[in-house]
Amino acid sequence: MKQFLSLCAIAFVLCSCNEPKADLVVYNAKIYTVNDKFEIAEAMAIKDGKILSVGTTAEIQKKYAATESINANGKPIYPGFIDAHAHFLGYGQSLQNVDLRGTTSWDDVLKRVTEFAKTHPDGWLTGRGWDQNDWADKQFPTKEKLDALFPNRPVVLERVDGHAAIANQMALDAAKISKSVALVGGDIIEKNGKLTGVLIDNAVDLVSSKVPAPNDKLKKKMLLDAQKNCFEVGLTTIDDCGLSADDVTFIEQMQKDNTLKMRLYIMLSDAKNNYDYLIKRGAIKTDRLNVRAFKVYADGALGSRGACLLHPYSDMPTKSGFLLSELKHFEEVANLINKHDFQMCTHAIGDSANRSILKIYNKVLNGKNDKRWRIEHAQVVAQSDFNLFGEGNIVPSVQPTHATSDMYWAADRLGKERVKGAYAYKQLLSQNGWIPLGTDFPVEQINPMFTFYAATARKDDNNFPQGGYQMENALTKQEALKGMTIWAAKANFEEKEKGSLEPGKLADFVMLQNDIMTTNGKQILQNKVLKTYVNGEKVYEKK
Repeated sequence: MKQFLSLCAIAFVLCSCNEPKADLVVYNAKIYTVNDKFEIAEAMAIKDGKILSVGTTAEIQKKYAATESINANGKPIYPGFIDAHAHFLGYGQSLQNVDLRGTTSWDDVLKRVTEFAKTHPDGWLTGRGWDQNDWADKQFPTKEKLDALFPNRPVVLERVDGHAAIANQMALDAAKISKSVALVGGDIIEKNGKLTGVLIDNAVDLVSSKVPAPNDKLKKKMLLDAQKNCFEVGLTTIDDCGLSADDVTFIEQMQKDNTLKMRLYIMLSDAKNNYDYLIKRGAIKTDRLNVRAFKVYADGALGSRGACLLHPYSDMPTKSGFLLSELKHFEEVANLINKHDFQMCTHAIGDSANRSILKIYNKVLNGKNDKRWRIEHAQVVAQSDFNLFGEGNIVPSVQPTHATSDMYWAADRLGKERVKGAYAYKQLLSQNGWIPLGTDFPVEQINPMFTFYAATARKDDNNFPQGGYQMENALTKQEALKGMTIWAAKANFEEKEKGSLEPGKLADFVMLQNDIMTTNGKQILQNKVLKTYVNGEKVYEKK
């Protein structure tokens, strides 16, 4: 009998040794795999940062022994959210400056800057987030009060979209700006022959270039602060649009040190030294870093009337906006990027800017292709130009919260007919059958729940407008979730490694409080992330 029991014990040990071992098993969940069939699973097993298997709770628990197990108690799990267009480093920098979002007047702006200055007494005062469209008079401010408050300290405050700013006299002096001069793709605004301090598009750079660059200690803090907040809302990959080669080197080292765990798809800025850097080095690809794209600016923003339109602004017939560079520049850059098989991603807001860039893209790409060149924003498109996306497989990379931020005044800028081609996400989706979604943070808030709600309900957080804004271009919930996961991954050439929860893919996932696929309204907007995992490692848990 003893011999029999010993043999049984040995057999059990042998069986246990043969049982596949996982680092983590998640069970009793509602897992949106976002695979081709959009299947829902109950459990998944993870090892070495990748998904081993998905299936029912019974199947996974029977098949795998696990170092750690999580009972999800029926909570929904999704692939880690991907923001297809943002400014990760810029957001981190904004956390160190005056936050001017939500200000209701110029006096409100000045109050915030004054309070911030009390605890930050040295150096330049910088801030971002004001929007004159949110104020009662809706006019650009002027700098007199700013000069009076800060006569001996340079101040520059960027508009919410980064395409306009107001500077005080000391900041203008630092940039040697004493009068309005003609600029390609920019304006220095005067009133009654005097500088107002307001700078549009390329004029902003004249002053912002004088602001001292952050030292390494501050830059590290910027990135880690941004990472903390992004993990808290379930973001696991972010497309950072427009960095320098030096930024890439800094980020690469932080990732190697394992202090920066966020996965980043970086677009280098349109500058000669950046082209030289990537052409010499070649595309960079690790599990956490992907550098193969360039961010180019065609025009400015609609809110500051810098977007380049085919016809004048409806609320300012003397202006049509402008391109930020000559067409020749965009053509040269497109040919260079194509020659080295990189990805071109161009900011285009106005219908004229979109038409110009789409025509250049189609000329260079010469028909159907898999280059995945992108138009960032694709905000206002002439009805006759939508087909130009499909003809060259050009990817419209859009930000749904722009629609719900701009809807109050977009028709004033564009008129009733032209606005129908604005924020036309469903129409853009039909061109290639897929569309990546982002936020453009810090222009908008970082929370993907706002993206999902704006894309599907087309309303603001006060349930306005009743019935939704231009609902013919709303996305379904399934389309919105794909836009924040697998389609965003596809825009980065990463759909085989992330964007869905399937065997062999990276174990990036997020557990939410409520199921966004079955809830509506405030339940979506107020939804909280319970846990965020990157590479099978828990990087955030709600306390």
